[in-house]
Amino acid sequence: MNFKPLPIGVENFKTMIEKEYYYVDKTLLIKDLIDNKAQVNLFTRPRRFGKTLNISMLKHFFEYSKEDNSYLFKDFKIMGEGEKYTSHMGKYPVINLSLKSAKQPTFELSYISIIRKISEEYRKHIDILEGNIFTDDIKERFMKVSSETGSKSYYVDSIYFLSKCLNQFYNKKVVILIDEYDVPLENAFFRGFYGEMIDFIRSLFESALKTNDYLEFAVLTGCLRISKESIFTGLNNLEIISILNKYYDEYFGFKEEEVSKILKDYNLEEKEDTVKTWYDGYIFGDTEVYNPWSVIKYVKDLYIDKNAFPISYWANTSSNSIVRSLVEKADDDTKAEIEELIAGKLVEKPIHEDITYGDIDSSMDNLWNFLFFTGYLKKQWIKMNENNEIIAGLTIPNEEIRIIYKNTILNWFEKGVKSKNLTKMYDAMLTGDVENFELELVDLLVESISFYDAYENFYHGFLLGTLINMKRYIIKSNRESGKGRSDIVIRYPNRRGAAVILELKVAKNIRELEEKCDEALKQIEDKKYDRPLIEEGYTNILKYGITFYKKDCMIKSSTTNNV
Repeated sequence: MNFKPLPIGVENFKTMIEKEYYYVDKTLLIKDLIDNKAQVNLFTRPRRFGKTLNISMLKHFFEYSKEDNSYLFKDFKIMGEGEKYTSHMGKYPVINLSLKSAKQPTFELSYISIIRKISEEYRKHIDILEGNIFTDDIKERFMKVSSETGSKSYYVDSIYFLSKCLNQFYNKKVVILIDEYDVPLENAFFRGFYGEMIDFIRSLFESALKTNDYLEFAVLTGCLRISKESIFTGLNNLEIISILNKYYDEYFGFKEEEVSKILKDYNLEEKEDTVKTWYDGYIFGDTEVYNPWSVIKYVKDLYIDKNAFPISYWANTSSNSIVRSLVEKADDDTKAEIEELIAGKLVEKPIHEDITYGDIDSSMDNLWNFLFFTGYLKKQWIKMNENNEIIAGLTIPNEEIRIIYKNTILNWFEKGVKSKNLTKMYDAMLTGDVENFELELVDLLVESISFYDAYENFYHGFLLGTLINMKRYIIKSNRESGKGRSDIVIRYPNRRGAAVILELKVAKNIRELEEKCDEALKQIEDKKYDRPLIEEGYTNILKYGITFYKKDCMIKSSTTNNV
């Protein structure tokens, strides 16, 4: 059986169809845009949910072309909707602009990236200058923009100016498609030049979308809705379609039946539960959707190796800076909420869409909102409270996102531990001072963010993390190597120093702490975990049974003095 190639990173609709990649039909987005007749449509969806491919699909459907593009759509749903919709095919001049390349370290480089994309778009339409339709001054301005030699004043309304020229040439209103509209703003916020970028983007968009008599309709895509006050001032013709909206909810991401068909088409039906656990869980409007990027990546891996493990593909598409911001800024209450989320529970938070990147640091509620609208949380339910606030019950969507939280937390904890002076804890452990060893370890537990769903594995990793600064000692984690030995062994490089054996247990309740400590020490003795150290000549061997219960622990010890 011949399988269609999977479109990893393919975002051009024409390439997708001509090279016969596997395509999940989203062409009825065209029908809904024509029916709803909104002049400016802003779609906000998380990263890698098909926004760029949909923009490309719209371009190839609506754009006037000397070639007939209908062959690209002949097998898809839009062609069955009748003349009312197919009559729009190839009838409009289209301006298609992506701002994703504006992710640059300085405003100057971001600005250059944007004007370069604008200039490229001008060059695509340079044929309209032929003949006597335009005056010399219009031609001169057009050429300066297309050659990237125009002043800044030429670029602030360059999309408007191009639409005016296209309208004059074709005698048809223009379709404007802008992909990743908020990338310059997100990048500018984290890089420190947000104000400059807001001013430029506001001028660019207002002239193109607010006062443009030459506009048929526009579609913008991005991850976040940016407040009207920041870049869309007075834009009354703007319709915002976020993940809360119930219309257009099926066009970004894969529905369950679409995922089932993909798995069936590649003879992978037995992987349906795994795919659901890892990549499902997003709710757009009332529709449950899967992360399309991760589904395609995993199916590709399974096609090569049916025993391939699922991994967090989405984590590699971004720095996940918003999750990092939440973790780094978390107070005790927020840490407790993050622990609840990772344990599979929900948190209740007010939801408001009209935010800006500049608002991220102003409150923890804003951070929760950013996490929700960018795909790191999903709504279980939504309601309005007595104060007319919209409240949502939020959870982590799936295992893929849970791993992003866990890895972010572990990196944050490791970074924090590296900056701490833990000499007092190390000295207590190496000298048998159980009381101070326990006190220091409990202080670190209280400061950390825990994920109890991992039980002993979490505490094992936590304890290993606290030992990271013991530079002169050799630390061996036998659990990680899968050996039937003690959990952690710490030893000086030669027999003249101390050696430490740590055996970990987790209590079900506070009353079990002491019992489990005794059990851990007995296990060390019964299984003779100290024998290899004795054979190597160590004479000072400290043995600890450590039992954890949530943010508390108990430590008991015994000693081998083999003199």
